[in-house]
Amino acid sequence: MKNLCLIVLFLPILCLAQANIKGMVMEPAANGKHRPLAGANVVWEGTSVGTITDVDGTFTLPYETSYKTLVISYVGYKTNTVAVDGPNTLVHSLLTPTDDLKEVTVTTRKKAAATSYIASQNITTISSKELLKAACCNLSESFETNPSIDVNFSDAVTGAKQIKMLGLTTPYILITTENVPAIRGAAQAYGLSFVPGTWVESIQVTKGAGSVTNGFESIAGQINAELVKPLTDKKFFVNAYGSLNGRLELNTHINTQLSDKWSTGLYVHGNTRSQKLDTNDDSFLDVPLGRQINVMNRWQYTNLEKGLVSFLNVRYLGDQKQAGQVAYDPKSHKFGSSIWGSEVDTKRFDFSGKFGYVNPDIPYQSLGLQLAFSNHKQNSYFGNRIYDINHKSVFANLIYNSIISDSRHKIKTGVGFAHDDYDEQVETANFTRIENSVGGFFEYSFDNLDDINLTAGVRIDHHNLMGTFVTPRFHARYSPWEKSAFRLSFGRGKRAANIFAENQQFFASSRALNIHQNGGKIYGLNPEIAWNYGLSFLQGFNWFNRKAEVIVDFYRTDFQNQVVVDYETPTEIQFYNLNGKSVANSFQVEFNYTPLDRLDVKTAYKFYDVKTQYNRGKLQKPLTPRHRVFSNVSYETVPTAKGGLWKFDTTYNWVGEQRFPSTVQSPQVHQLPSNSSSFSTLNAQITKVFSEQFEVYVGGENITNTRQKNPIVGANAPFGPNFDSTFVYAPILGTMYYAGLRYKLN
Repeated sequence: MKNLCLIVLFLPILCLAQANIKGMVMEPAANGKHRPLAGANVVWEGTSVGTITDVDGTFTLPYETSYKTLVISYVGYKTNTVAVDGPNTLVHSLLTPTDDLKEVTVTTRKKAAATSYIASQNITTISSKELLKAACCNLSESFETNPSIDVNFSDAVTGAKQIKMLGLTTPYILITTENVPAIRGAAQAYGLSFVPGTWVESIQVTKGAGSVTNGFESIAGQINAELVKPLTDKKFFVNAYGSLNGRLELNTHINTQLSDKWSTGLYVHGNTRSQKLDTNDDSFLDVPLGRQINVMNRWQYTNLEKGLVSFLNVRYLGDQKQAGQVAYDPKSHKFGSSIWGSEVDTKRFDFSGKFGYVNPDIPYQSLGLQLAFSNHKQNSYFGNRIYDINHKSVFANLIYNSIISDSRHKIKTGVGFAHDDYDEQVETANFTRIENSVGGFFEYSFDNLDDINLTAGVRIDHHNLMGTFVTPRFHARYSPWEKSAFRLSFGRGKRAANIFAENQQFFASSRALNIHQNGGKIYGLNPEIAWNYGLSFLQGFNWFNRKAEVIVDFYRTDFQNQVVVDYETPTEIQFYNLNGKSVANSFQVEFNYTPLDRLDVKTAYKFYDVKTQYNRGKLQKPLTPRHRVFSNVSYETVPTAKGGLWKFDTTYNWVGEQRFPSTVQSPQVHQLPSNSSSFSTLNAQITKVFSEQFEVYVGGENITNTRQKNPIVGANAPFGPNFDSTFVYAPILGTMYYAGLRYKLN
């Protein structure tokens, strides 16, 4: 085994490189300097071999002796042609704006959200343009116009949102920022609200087990948020937001280019909600009161000549929430028995760094180092139940990239380390543990640049509580004809369940917490292990001379072991390891169409079949709808000479029945039907863009005013034995209108 690991880690050093050329495309900046131009087309003259520049303006292309001239173009800029004398050439090209266009230019709009036709993984990229279609105050609200992700409240008290993909909740999804694990451990319950929407440049949603380079925890998929870069973000940006339910928010970005290599950005986010709302008259707040301050300082270093790129981030977060009954006053009622209330106070500090070296002499050879540290401290209580957690985390990942023989055969290899220190106070009990893991990985990718590509990876990890284990992952794509993609994937994931941090909603109930220990090393339980299998088909075509595409996919997650969260008994919640089968089947069909210029229509149907073996039998997972229908329509007017235009966007969701956990043992007055009713919601937003610098937007969420009646069981006696706020299946708050503005200075 030791010799095998050495071979895996050092094999790339033995690889030979194909001849390539690399370069960077720039554009003039207002300060008289040059800045990278992302998205420029770089093509070998007389061929179809080409690429587009990355966000930092760089590109790499294969070279053959027959290739003599590069054609570099971008809409609105003069086209450059560059003669190339030989391989391993470093090309610098400056594109200048076209002052007088005397020719007809045919342009095409880039889709705001698109599924890749060429990647081996099933990846959908959500651009910043797509994020602007909704208020998108934070990461949890960034998926309202995406049919693959479901967002709902975890309970009727705390306001915490959880997302689902392939029928599974947040803990089974690897959520990263710039491919560094971010929302995990103590941050599972509220972490999605800790990433402001304006900080997000784009989001990549990967269905199925992700890459082995990102760790072993991913089971249902990966969501990666790319943050705005100081070098390419606006020099100054302000976003102000206000809603009629009392939420106010302000975001400010200040970016400065210190030199031709160094850039820095200061990003400040603040929000507050002080208005008390109880629209259903159950004496409980519909949404918590709260305030948050979130500050990040980001540094970027780019030295293309030496092949060096790095990012450094330092962030501080302070977040306070107050929930419970409208009359609750912490100074008078805390830990009392007359008025029920809750407070969650979170302080978080984190640092992350990415350091990359691209060998300027050997194409496709690079070395990257990812480092991250976080200290997450949450002090909270729910009625008279205390839950405090302090989580310190360290993450390091070293990745080496190269090729074998030629650029069709790429490899990644490296080592990773993770350290997690947990200290939890759960009512009167204390739980502490330290997790350390170290592992090596190897990933091979084949791409014939035509119809077939695949990615096969394996990693070997040693974990002090979960032992030594192997994680294989495989993804393949085949395109038998034009604009098509068949995909196949399978992979294994393993994780330690943080049963309290991931299920904090149950503290807002009278349920007793019972752990059925079986000798495992994590809360007395064994870790979760699952295999994920997926099939997907993507087909683009023209319908009535307009672009359209159909996406069909089916994924199955099969648990070998699972920590079952059982709340089929009204007075308790039980945690125990799976004894039987647990599967999650997900089927989705999506149709995208552009019937008119600048009009986009997106529709989808989803079917979930998620079943688990509970102590009382095999049951459908509670509060998980089997059927969902999604539709989004967006339209933009033609820009004026000054850049002004209107944007219209609307999203419709229909959600089918959901099974309620059993309440047959509850008193009759607190018994619920076996299933919820179906419901639908409608969101809409209108944006007026006055210029490239200024725009305003107004919108409404849940315009149909859909509300769940009596979402809290036993709300009239919150200190009694039947109090439970976790039976939430639909919106609690009715229609919510909002408005905001965005100002940008280049």
